[in-house]
Amino acid sequence: MKNSFSEVKLFQVKPDKLVEFETLVTAIADEQKQQDGCIDIKYVKRFYTLDGIGNPPRELTKIVKCVKYFSYWEFDTIESYGKANGWFFKTYEKQIQKLLIMPFDINCGYSLY
Repeated sequence: MKNSFSEVKLFQVKPDKLVEFETLVTAIADEQKQQDGCIDIKYVKRFYTLDGIGNPPRELTKIVKCVKYFSYWEFDTIESYGKANGWFFKTYEKQIQKLLIMPFDINCGYSLY
């Protein structure tokens, strides 16, 4: 959707907390979808890396320090995003932070296309 407002979070999860993190975000995602103005929410686990342009990605075989997950949360307006983001932090920040090696990184803005 053009001019939607979106957020991308990067989570660097402790290797011994993967199951707990995936269980938690599965439940959180259902609640995130219910937030006013939410268009979509997706979570991605980094399973692959690129070894060269034009080649299929290579599956990662070992964990070095952490496992990276990304979320993509899209909204109809910046105001809807602000309210939902406040809900997310109030409800889940402490629970999620315990599973990470460092605080999650947030990037947000309007879609270009």
